Amino acid sequence: MTILEYLAGNPAFFITAVALLGATVGSFLNVVVHRLPIMMERQWRQQCAELEHAEAPEQIQEPFNLAKPDSRCPHCGHKIRAWENIPVLSYLFLKARCAGCGAKISPRYPIIETVTALLSGLAAWHFGLAWETAGALLLTWGLIPLTMIDIDHQLLPDSITLPFLWLGLGLNLFGLYTDLSAAVIGAIAGYLSLWSVYWGFKLLTGKEGMGYGDFKLLALLGAWMGWQQLPAIILLSSVVGAAIGIGMVLMRGRDHTIPIPFGPYLAIAGLIVFYWGDDITGAYLRFSGLT
Repeated sequence: MTILEYLAGNPAFFITAVALLGATVGSFLNVVVHRLPIMMERQWRQQCAELEHAEAPEQIQEPFNLAKPDSRCPHCGHKIRAWENIPVLSYLFLKARCAGCGAKISPRYPIIETVTALLSGLAAWHFGLAWETAGALLLTWGLIPLTMIDIDHQLLPDSITLPFLWLGLGLNLFGLYTDLSAAVIGAIAGYLSLWSVYWGFKLLTGKEGMGYGDFKLLALLGAWMGWQQLPAIILLSSVVGAAIGIGMVLMRGRDHTIPIPFGPYLAIAGLIVFYWGDDITGAYLRFSGLT
């Protein structure tokens, strides 16, 4: 019996294995969320120095990427050892404290690892042992850092968004989730729909209601799912955004003038529609009496 045959015959084991893989990937995504914005800022500073014909600051000349330098405690510089970096378990074993100085470790790390594990298991459960699962995992692992970076910095890096947009088109070249024409139209319509809203809002109010990264993110989702799913994504993201935004204002007293990133709502709605879009659309049509 081959490994693939064993996995196909033992779906519970397959889902568990994929979830564990997701937790491991989630640990890496924590690094991406933290380091990628810093890498982008360092690149911008480097470019500014080049434009001014000046030498870049010494601190941004040192290597800094997703692999280097090694992970360390931001408080004491303690190097994170392998056994201290086991997803979720190390956090629990260390009692949420640095092994070097005892500083508190943010619960964000195990939360991202757990969410990545659960969403990865969902992909395995929904599609089973199929190529669709591999694509769903990649999409999930791309949307999670986009969501967290947008929450932290109101930024959706092109270095994640654009490759995943092209990946969606590439996968649908083989009809993995939709046909190629629907994917291409989805990418175009996804971008232009929010672009039109952006300029309409700006012309009416003189203010910018969203960033260009949101256009690209919706184009990404359109490339993966096709233009047919865009209305559901936009509507659902608005509902999710309104619910979370109102909840934050009521629970935390958040100033309503502080910008709230739209990317996370698009990502959440996109994943929901990715799995249950047809069911949601069908239910709506039946409820409205259109079918």
